[in-house]
Amino acid sequence: MKKIALLLTFSTALLIFSCKQQEKTDSTVETVPVKERNEPKNRSFHLESAKEWLAKNSSDSTNFNIAYAVNRTDAANFRKMDSVVIPDDMTGDIEFYLPFPVSVPALKEINKIVFFSYPTQTFAAYEKGELIYTGPTNMGREKDKTPTGLFFTNWKAEETTSTFDDEWELRWNFNIENKLGVGWHQYTLPGYPASHSCLRLQEKDARKLYEWAEQWELANPETVKVKGTPVIVFGAYDFKAPKPWLKLVKDANALVITESEIESATAPFMQSILKEQKVRQDFQKVEK
Repeated sequence: MKKIALLLTFSTALLIFSCKQQEKTDSTVETVPVKERNEPKNRSFHLESAKEWLAKNSSDSTNFNIAYAVNRTDAANFRKMDSVVIPDDMTGDIEFYLPFPVSVPALKEINKIVFFSYPTQTFAAYEKGELIYTGPTNMGREKDKTPTGLFFTNWKAEETTSTFDDEWELRWNFNIENKLGVGWHQYTLPGYPASHSCLRLQEKDARKLYEWAEQWELANPETVKVKGTPVIVFGAYDFKAPKPWLKLVKDANALVITESEIESATAPFMQSILKEQKVRQDFQKVEK
């Protein structure tokens, strides 16, 4: 009897240990580690000559990505600009110079989601409500506006050609609206909405999102079995006004996107997002 009692005690202990280990494992899977971030001591901006700034920083390119992002441009176009917006303190991570919040608790149930803000010309990728990547974008020009609302990534290609002009080569293209041919991809960023409705990105950003977001799964060429990563495009751009980021010189918080704004932009689509997420999770379980 003592042997049986000892065996039962050992089995119970082993079961409890296993359950705790499983809980730990599940928690690890479901929780995204909070990234350590370097926040600048001072968050303010000033106008400066692009040529003069480049000359002063020619020996240290560490600040270039921040300067390009703040002006919603790339290296080639930055050099062509006259006055540019420059942070006074550039010791922080790039997310502290762009408008999206670093954490949005309302998104904690969503595994992956991408936002594109039309008024600020920026994008942000979140996992479980934590910001993991952000950068500048140049979206649709006034006569070819980027459609807003909820989309899901579908097919992707490392290199393809534009449906508007077959001489335009698009790298790291990820389509989000198949019938309209709208997607994000690498292309020149002049520093204002200039595309034919697509979401232009710097190459490093386009590649990052290309590798991070998920494609659709097709049952056949005509039927979508599993949708890709949710993408929300929101807000409106004032094409008649000066570039919005110029406001940062007078007010560093002029373009800040609050947690509540993200929550409001997501709320109408939350049910659909979670439904499609469940479909993907069930599909992945079967595939395993």
